Amino acid sequence: MACTTILVGKKASYDGSTMIARNDDSGSGHFTPKKFVVIHPEEQPKTYKSVISHVTIELPDDPMRYTAVPNAVEGEGIWAAAGVNEANVAMTATETITSNPRVLGADPLVEIQPAEDGKEEVPGGIGEEDIVCIVLPYIRSAREGVKRLGSLLEQYGTYEMNGIAFQDQDEVWWLETIGGHHWIARRVPDDVYVVMPNQLGIDHFDLEDALSDQKEYMCSSDLKEFIEKNHLNLSMDGSLNPRDAFGSHDDADHVYNTPRAWYMERCLNPHTKVWDGEHADYTPQSDDIPWCMVPEKKITVEDVKYVLSSHFQGTPYDPYAAYGEKNMRGAYRSIGINRNDFLAVIQMRPGMERDCNVIEWIAFASNAFNVLVPFYADIDETPDYLCNTTGEVSTDNFYWSGRMIAAMADASYRSSVFHIERYKEHVLAKGHELINRYDALLSQETDAAKRKEIRHEANRAVAGMLKKETTDTLDKVLFELSGQMKNAYARSDA
Repeated sequence: MACTTILVGKKASYDGSTMIARNDDSGSGHFTPKKFVVIHPEEQPKTYKSVISHVTIELPDDPMRYTAVPNAVEGEGIWAAAGVNEANVAMTATETITSNPRVLGADPLVEIQPAEDGKEEVPGGIGEEDIVCIVLPYIRSAREGVKRLGSLLEQYGTYEMNGIAFQDQDEVWWLETIGGHHWIARRVPDDVYVVMPNQLGIDHFDLEDALSDQKEYMCSSDLKEFIEKNHLNLSMDGSLNPRDAFGSHDDADHVYNTPRAWYMERCLNPHTKVWDGEHADYTPQSDDIPWCMVPEKKITVEDVKYVLSSHFQGTPYDPYAAYGEKNMRGAYRSIGINRNDFLAVIQMRPGMERDCNVIEWIAFASNAFNVLVPFYADIDETPDYLCNTTGEVSTDNFYWSGRMIAAMADASYRSSVFHIERYKEHVLAKGHELINRYDALLSQETDAAKRKEIRHEANRAVAGMLKKETTDTLDKVLFELSGQMKNAYARSDA
């Protein structure tokens, strides 16, 4: 699935939080309705079977409760996507990434082999459909997440290349799969942010640490032999750049992937490098855009939302631009596209009680036109407005309302964009206000049951505010688009 990820270390964020965030995008030609739910231990299967690959996995018998953003329409599996478990460990999965023929020839992806010619079916490996469900309920730290997923990849293999983020209060880890059974992972340094645009991204790897102390790096146990046997390391000095060894630098990357990394870092480090013009350090087609950078200022939730909603504003490549050369508009694949299904920003705040320090920010539909809203993650249920999505179009839920707003605002962009700007600002401001208010209430309450009810009350209040603002914005963009109908006529009957 097409996606875009940003990860933020605790010393790079405005309040000392670790943050992981990812857009989940539908594949071309369809849209995937999503919902925000809580999965309880009794709902977690003991034996997991993938819909796509038919792989069967026996799961541990002690799952934890966790939040998830699964598909709202049955048929292709769970696709739990992103969430936080009751141990305050989070993950987002997956960012589809790239590889090259040398890697895929050395360790082929594990594909299902249908039953035919009298032979039994051979299941495939694990993939995006499965990973959150078979990992998140069983891990108590980000490092544990890397190790559990790594062992599953080595045992069952995978049918696709993926990147996965793990997070706890202190650490963020990023894991990338390599071929069918191999993998690498790197701890995100505390003072940086990471950008990932559907392309194998890690650009430096300490293999010695990964195979010994594992302070900052981890990998599959035979990775050194795998690299040497298949002549995968392309460096001239013996250092390992995974992006060169395991990734791709195709022409398609220069339209689809690298421009997104370029734009995100251009936004967050505008003065650190030269991003535009003939003397640019990096261009939208550069293959060596850094995997991580120290930001010029500390990163906020609003910064994360902005870059994951972007359509190359302020550049010649903005499809909505009223300036520049027309043939350059839309030249590169935007981050905020029509097929965004959801955005989850998971924020783990320091210095707070464990039951209220994790905020899960959620947005549905096209990020260029939607809003991001905060919810406490240590909960037993989510508000109806976020969890009642079905395949039926309805203004009674956030997903479909967001889809309608986006389609109408896109079609009436010049007259509707200021409604969207106000919608985003109002919801973010009121979201912060509500969380601040309920944080204050929680600071005065010690009873666990009452604290939980306060968190539920807070989430219902956020959802109520969100529904009111969303309905109001839907009315406004509908009015703007209705005024542009081709059968419009100015003269009134009276």
